[in-house]
Amino acid sequence: MNGKTRQVELRLAKIPYIGFIAVHYWFVIVHNTTKCDRWEIWQNRNRGGENWGHLHQNLMGAYNGVGNGESCREYTWHGKTAEKLIRVIEESKDNYPYCYVYRYFPGPNSNTYVAWVLDKAEVDYSLGRKGIGKRYCELR
Repeated sequence: MNGKTRQVELRLAKIPYIGFIAVHYWFVIVHNTTKCDRWEIWQNRNRGGENWGHLHQNLMGAYNGVGNGESCREYTWHGKTAEKLIRVIEESKDNYPYCYVYRYFPGPNSNTYVAWVLDKAEVDYSLGRKGIGKRYCELR
């Protein structure tokens, strides 16, 4: 990766205790070979890193799991699609409507946030069936 090409990774990890039915999704913006930012909704407010209620930037290391094993990369976007995603993600601290609301079920939760970003960036990508909360905005 050269110094000017950014990419966005969609990552996931099994949720502790219920990982057989639910996963936690988040985004990693890879700016260059040495800098990346993790963006996600966490169940607790103001837990670390930069945060806006439940929305956190760099609460944990970009590739850390969430307490039930390692994380894995599900998808990577490059080019114009990555840049659209980055714009929506970085502006989400001002635009995401559920920064101060969190519910495990039916949402809004981490998966609601990821689905919302994908929708606002007009990226046609469907989260897996274990992404509980991904359809919260559709149901509203």
